Amino acid sequence: MWLYNGKEVGEEDTKGYVAFVYIITNLSNGKQYIGKKLLTKTRSKAIKGKTRKKKIVTESDWRDYFGSNDTLKRDVIELGATSFKREILDFCKSRGTANYLEAKYQFQYNVLESENFYNDQIRLRVHRSHLKLDNK
Repeated sequence: MWLYNGKEVGEEDTKGYVAFVYIITNLSNGKQYIGKKLLTKTRSKAIKGKTRKKKIVTESDWRDYFGSNDTLKRDVIELGATSFKREILDFCKSRGTANYLEAKYQFQYNVLESENFYNDQIRLRVHRSHLKLDNK
């Protein structure tokens, strides 16, 4: 279960958004992970007799997602999903915004300088034109 502003996230909460930035907390030791997740995935399918491929958009695995960090995933398997709190920090209207906000939070929380975070790296490639920041 994902939480946003202390409430469980439902289908209506994700409408109009492409991704979200999140923080996952290990309730047994307080260790955290900050990341981002796309709400949909796109794949291309060849169409017989056509040169262009058809894009198919489906929901991603965001509902069951626990981050990409191997140590975090191992802890989830060992301790169980109920030992972790998953909170959405921000919903994003573009991938660029998600990239930017993920890095912003990671720097803000000093994730690389603290042993209290699972994060091992910060990856960032964002151009000003990619941002679609909205005033909430």
